[in-house]
This record gives sequence, structure tokens and C-alpha cells, in this order.
Amino acid sequence: MEHFSWERVELEVLNEKISRKVISGQKAMVAQVFIAKDGVVPLHWHESEQITYILEGALRFELEGQIVTVRKGEVLHIPSNVPHRAVALEDTLDLDIFSPIRTDWLTGRDHYLRTGEDQKAEA
Repeated sequence: MEHFSWERVELEVLNEKISRKVISGQKAMVAQVFIAKDGVVPLHWHESEQITYILEGALRFELEGQIVTVRKGEVLHIPSNVPHRAVALEDTLDLDIFSPIRTDWLTGRDHYLRTGEDQKAEA
């Protein structure tokens, strides 16, 4: 068992608009993601199922040919391997839950977030 306090989890700055705090177990992880207004999460996809709960603000998601705006108090489920991107309509704090864990986040191989470029298809 581990007990955490968000206040003691290190803030990781990914770019000028996006930062996060991550807590991970072996099979699931949770992250507070801070996105400033007009911040963009570029197009990407991952094996992990994602549940995004908006605590403050609003994100406009593009996925599966649809545009979905998710606001404070709302939750979006993103299935495994579905390409998606998001834009912050205002300063936003979301809680992202992933299973399995995002090893790219834990090892710094999440270049799409750090560079602002869409994820490239693997060869």
C-alpha cells in the first residue's frame, strides 16, 4: 500500500501550456493534467483505456470523426488505440486514469506532448 498527497507529487512541465502530476501502480495510473487556455494535446493514441474527468475548465476533444466538449464535472471514456486530440477552451485541470499504465509517460517517451507535434505512426 502507498498513500499519496497531490501536494507532494512533483509537477512535471511538458511545455509552456501543459504540466502534470502522475501517480502509478503496476496496472493503472492516475494523473492531474494542467492545460492552459488554448493548450493543445496533439493527435495521439495508446493501448491504455483512458478515463478523463474534468475538475476545472473544459476540453474540446476530436476523436472518431466527432468533436466532443467535456466540461467541469463531466467524464469522457476513450477506448484503447483510438486516435484523439484535445484543445483547452479555458484553463483546465483534468484527472486522467489509464489502464494499463502509460510507460511512455513514465520514461519521457511522450514526444507528442513535449514537442506539440502529432504522434507519428510506428513503422
